[in-house]
Amino acid sequence: MKLIKYNENQLNDIIKRSEEDINKIIPTVNDILEDIKENKDKAILGYTEKFDGVKLENMKVSEEEIKEAYKNIDDNLIEALKSAASNIKKFHKAEIPEEWKMDIKDGITAGQIIRPLETVGCYIPGGRAAYPSTILMTVIPAKIAGVKKIVCCTPPGKDGKVMDAILVASDIAGADEIYKVGGAQAIGAMAYGSETIPKVDKIVGPGNIFVTGAKKLVYGDVDIEFPAGPSELLVLADETDDAEFIAYDILSQAEHDPNAACIFVTPNEKLGYEVERKIKEISEKAVRKEIIEASLSKRGKIVIVKDIDEGIYVTNKYAPEHLIIATKDNKYTLSKINNAGSIFLGNYAPVACGDYGSGTNHVLPTGAGARMYSGLSTEDFLKKPTVQKITKEGLNTLKETILPIAEYEGFFAHADSVKVRFKD
Repeated sequence: MKLIKYNENQLNDIIKRSEEDINKIIPTVNDILEDIKENKDKAILGYTEKFDGVKLENMKVSEEEIKEAYKNIDDNLIEALKSAASNIKKFHKAEIPEEWKMDIKDGITAGQIIRPLETVGCYIPGGRAAYPSTILMTVIPAKIAGVKKIVCCTPPGKDGKVMDAILVASDIAGADEIYKVGGAQAIGAMAYGSETIPKVDKIVGPGNIFVTGAKKLVYGDVDIEFPAGPSELLVLADETDDAEFIAYDILSQAEHDPNAACIFVTPNEKLGYEVERKIKEISEKAVRKEIIEASLSKRGKIVIVKDIDEGIYVTNKYAPEHLIIATKDNKYTLSKINNAGSIFLGNYAPVACGDYGSGTNHVLPTGAGARMYSGLSTEDFLKKPTVQKITKEGLNTLKETILPIAEYEGFFAHADSVKVRFKD
């Protein structure tokens, strides 16, 4: 990791993320999507063979495969998945908004009703690792929202199968269908539909640069939650935190991806050097050492600031996906944070809690997207149509508001639609 003393001129370098340029792969992804639009299953199967190295006879996971998966994994993992699912359900049930209405004036009542999306597609990444936790994080809030059909896509292994833990998690979460399709072809399949895979209304879930590019291109034909790139962490801490805790927090995110970004911001220079030393020491023995070293050499920084307020400024500019706050006055620090996907307070709140068990969602905005997006929630699967009930008396009180504006804008039929109701 690079240790630097903060000054304003370095800010752009500090907040810079992965150098992967999504624009470079857009033409390739667009070709894949156009092929899927036209050739459907044939194209999907062709890309699965090309990119995943497996020739599938059946894309859909069968009930028998799910039952078999339960037999193949450890009971402790099954219980852990069930426990995580329970916490996720509890948290996401609390996110359900209430319908409401109010009297604007006599005879004018307006409000919002809540309706779920019809069909949702959840993308579950594969490649470097299996992510049964992402099944829980995407399917459960959709289920709680009342989505009628939840479809999952995930890359198959070389044996043409989906990892057992993912199948078990999909069953625990309540997914309706799961398909052995990954990458941009999975996004195209769910966006446009095929003979086998249904078209959905919205696609959620993280993925690699090709998945992210595909989600950007299909947006408009379907909804998406937000583009999500490589994992990010910013730790904002002072001498009240433990250097070893911070080092492990950083390594836990760096091991995700060579393009993951990990930043430690502190006003305590001594702690900064101690964390740097601990990271070198611990990473030497890490299972995913190569990935960690690639990540930290490219995007790992220890930033020494003059005080916590300057650290807060840097944090808000960075707008991290994950933010750990471990300071003398966490309440004050939190009150000043505007931009973060998910926040972890105190010395005993590692990001792993949100990734797996505390109930909050780990599908979060990256690339400074926390400036404008929140993490995935139950509300992402709900629509809020507005409703208004207006009596003749109510319309009469609105006439003098509607008519001048409609006629000024040249929409005379709008004005007449009001006038006709009073022609007698």
